[in-house]
Amino acid sequence: MKKIVIFTGAGVSKESGIETFRDSKDGLWENFKIDEVATPEGWRKDRSKVLDFYNARRRQLPSVQPNDAHVALATLENEYDVTIVTQNVDDLHERGGSTKIIHLHGELTKARTCFGMDNTTLVASQTVYNIGYDDINMGDKDEEYGAQLRPHIVWFGEYPFFFYEALEAFIEADIIIVIGTSMNIGYTYNFFENCKRDTPIYFVDPAPTKSLGLEYPELDITYIEKGAVEGLSELVNNLMVEAVGDDKNDK
Repeated sequence: MKKIVIFTGAGVSKESGIETFRDSKDGLWENFKIDEVATPEGWRKDRSKVLDFYNARRRQLPSVQPNDAHVALATLENEYDVTIVTQNVDDLHERGGSTKIIHLHGELTKARTCFGMDNTTLVASQTVYNIGYDDINMGDKDEEYGAQLRPHIVWFGEYPFFFYEALEAFIEADIIIVIGTSMNIGYTYNFFENCKRDTPIYFVDPAPTKSLGLEYPELDITYIEKGAVEGLSELVNNLMVEAVGDDKNDK
């Protein structure tokens, strides 16, 4: 069974109604300054503001539904070994039916202690709490350290989760699909630097950055300049037909 890695950014959830960083204007995101709610410095300055921001986003999640792109990606599991590597913190891939998901930037539905948050090794060993769609309130503390709970989100300046697991998936991938990411976070290029050079890469985005192809001109990149739902409809169908054909040839 061939291995597919699907690398998703905010664009795959945009058609479900979730605002993306690229849609924000003047450094504002849902009327918050990004550096005030998405950095360790913002947390240290005003914890209540940060909690309010993520509580509001978490409360929104149950009313937001997976779109046809999320569902289409899940159907690939019928014929492929699929790993989704996502920068998104929502749970739409899970609710869309995908089963193997690496959340590089954390998850809105989880919380962890703020104790030792500058220590990457310590953070990796800490308990992560499943909180669903509940709020995190001032005074909510973890059991181990007795410190304030914070959103289980990777903020600017913090190290992504499961980087090496994601890197291994890229190295082993037979097919890579990139959806709705601006590729403006430096570590993401490490994934493509280490993938097999003959691995076909499909980049689905209405305005895809061409920097990946410029950085690694030897990569086999096909750009599909459409939104996630439209762009994936034909691609997923073709991949499913291809897989069925491969199965027949193997018999």
